[in-house]
Amino acid sequence: MFEIKTMNSISPLGIEVLEKRGCRVRSDIERPQAILCRSAELHGYPFNEELLCIARAGAGYNNIPVEDCAEKGIVVFNSPGANAEGVKELEMCSLVMASRDVLGSIEWVRSIAGEGERIPALVEKGKNAFGGPELMGKTMGVIGLGATGALVANLAESLDMTVYGFDPFMSVDAAWRLSRNVLRAESMDELLARSDYISLNVPYTEQTHHMICAGTLAKMKDGVRIVNESRAEVVCDEDMLAALASGKVAKYVTDFPNEKLIGQPGVIAMPHLGACTPESEDRCAVMGANQIYDYLANGNIKNSVNLPDISLSRMGVCRLCVIHRNVPRMITRILDSISARDINVEHMINKPRGGYAVTIVDLGDQIGEDVADSIRAMPEVLRVRVI
Repeated sequence: MFEIKTMNSISPLGIEVLEKRGCRVRSDIERPQAILCRSAELHGYPFNEELLCIARAGAGYNNIPVEDCAEKGIVVFNSPGANAEGVKELEMCSLVMASRDVLGSIEWVRSIAGEGERIPALVEKGKNAFGGPELMGKTMGVIGLGATGALVANLAESLDMTVYGFDPFMSVDAAWRLSRNVLRAESMDELLARSDYISLNVPYTEQTHHMICAGTLAKMKDGVRIVNESRAEVVCDEDMLAALASGKVAKYVTDFPNEKLIGQPGVIAMPHLGACTPESEDRCAVMGANQIYDYLANGNIKNSVNLPDISLSRMGVCRLCVIHRNVPRMITRILDSISARDINVEHMINKPRGGYAVTIVDLGDQIGEDVADSIRAMPEVLRVRVI
């Protein structure tokens, strides 16, 4: 029985996936083999030695110390695409709010309650104060063409906007999802210069920290409208407020409010609503639960953010899984430890990712802890499991 600790409120559908497979899933487990969480802050969290993996039921993972986890041989998963529909729909709403003062108009209508028969005339007189441009015929720039960005680009194209996309790391799967009418920007600078609206859909990393700053804002059209469904840290708040004050940016819609932004002119801040749909929460939890179980039971890794994705159909009697540094001769040394015991290798696979690698070996006979310990003793090895 695997011990799974939940943090935050997790959809019952995700918990059910694990419990049906015999796992014990609770929020008070002290020494779990896996953690299933949403936005719980895990930086500085004391990970127990038995912890093998963490699944984030959502796309963003800046609440998890992914590099520290890799060094401890802890796999970190996210749930890419599971909340994409919910985020796409909120971005559609955000584009309209960036164009017309919908929120201001609603508040104004509330203010004329009690005016009785004068209300229709007041509405006709006051409505122009809240108008704005149509989306049709404008140019939309989508930065980041993953699961959500591709849907946003397709949505904008269906609204008769001219759409440019930029993503130097776009996957083949993302390319297949993208409408053929979406134009490829050769550089981010080209996209910034062309766009009337810009949608941010990139993960938060060291490379994307303050991607939108004074330098990039200066390359945009005057009066540009920006929607941020990435993370707060992708945008430099001080530079954005200065651009709003100067008129460089007409509206900034963000799903990540903070003290600097709340109440500022031109800012529309929402309380991280992108994935707040029951459907998104269900899909994210189910995806995270399936990833946890497949890793605990089989050593397969899918949608990891810190270690290579790797999968192998089960063969043989037992399976050896090794997380190690990506250095020469590691596979040879692992296989030498096995062959020294006269054990046959039925099947194997090795996948690298940056400075790390994972090796899975299916064996024709059971191996004892002596074999596992001989591999653990190698200084480049971070984790060894026999399944």
